[in-house]
This record gives sequence, structure tokens and C-alpha cells, in this order.
Amino acid sequence: MVALTNTERGDFLLDHPDWALDGEEISRTFVFADFIDAMGFVARVAMASEVADHHPDIDIRWNKVALVLSTHDEGALTEKDTKLAAVFDGFV
Repeated sequence: MVALTNTERGDFLLDHPDWALDGEEISRTFVFADFIDAMGFVARVAMASEVADHHPDIDIRWNKVALVLSTHDEGALTEKDTKLAAVFDGFV
């Protein structure tokens, strides 16, 4: 997997404005009506992550779920991250 170029990073952020770029990571906090909705989202994230064989860092705070993606074995942000982030966006 190759690190995304600055242009690719910018294009992703234009298409997915709720995500933030910080170095070699992208992150987003999803907000739900309650804990049950948040946990349902986390279950969908877990299943999609297993299928992709790529897993985000997940922080759960009652009705908020923060996800962070980076391709750690590459030490970079890659297409693996942006493709999975787009899948997660489709869950809300």
C-alpha cells in the first residue's frame, strides 16, 4: 500500500468533510441519539472492518463514537483508510 498524496488527501476531505486529517491519520466523531444507536453503529463498523481486514481505533462515549484510521504497518495514510472511512459514512 502506498501513502496517499496531498492531492488524494485533499480530494478525500472535500468528499468527506466530517473527517479531519492529522498527520497520517483521519478521524471523525459520529453522534447518535443514545447509547444503543451508538453501539449498533460500532457493530456495523466491526463487521466492515473485519471484511476489509483493516481496523480503526474506536472510542465510545455514551452517544458518541470516535474513529481514527491509519495504516500502521505502512506508517502512513493509505487508500485502505479512505475506503473504509467512506464505508463508515454510509452507515449514518
